[in-house]
Amino acid sequence: MTTWLALFILALAAMLLLANNSGTIAGVDAHTFGYMALLAALAVFVGGGMVGSFRGRAGPMLRDAVTWLALGLGLVTIFAYQDELLPIAARVVGELAPGSAMTVEESSGGVTEVRIRKRLDGHFTANVKVNGKTVSMIVDTGASTIVLRPADARRAGIDPRTLNYRVPVLTANGRTMAARVRLNSVAIGPLDRQNVDALVAQPGALSQSLLGMSFLSRLRSYEFSGDFLTLRG
Repeated sequence: MTTWLALFILALAAMLLLANNSGTIAGVDAHTFGYMALLAALAVFVGGGMVGSFRGRAGPMLRDAVTWLALGLGLVTIFAYQDELLPIAARVVGELAPGSAMTVEESSGGVTEVRIRKRLDGHFTANVKVNGKTVSMIVDTGASTIVLRPADARRAGIDPRTLNYRVPVLTANGRTMAARVRLNSVAIGPLDRQNVDALVAQPGALSQSLLGMSFLSRLRSYEFSGDFLTLRG
């Protein structure tokens, strides 16, 4: 019975929406009316099912009804405060996964701060979007430019086989040659820079790509403080 009643509510709402020419139904706009009709049909269907399942057992029915109501209110609250909750969620992710960028705040002047937690080995590692692809990089202020491993360059859409390796560079593994490239975009969290100079090292020269000054110098500022690196855009 409740199933047919829910279907009737949906069918009636659909006919009213199709026949509507004024943009409003029962004093509310058409979109709001559609959502209200859907919620009403869902309430009739779920409520009827609960009454049938818990016939003669008011206690369990009331308990489950309160549980579903609490879940619904929780989801509505999360949706309503999503802008305030996103920075908190980003902080939690940053604590659980060092190297993940987390937005700390955005001031009224439009300055966004991103904080990165130091790894256990003492390095600051950032998950960087290079041409839209995620690349793990060690933040290295001693590197004049971004330096990519061939595998990371390939992930970013660059074919290392077509490059000309004629730029001498000094790495932790010694001297090697690298090729100049220009990256369409480099981003850490919301901090995004376009047309960034970079190098691609020869195979075996690097164990991990480096995030150097060709990106860092285009930020408003950066600061090392204890276990955190703060980038300001």
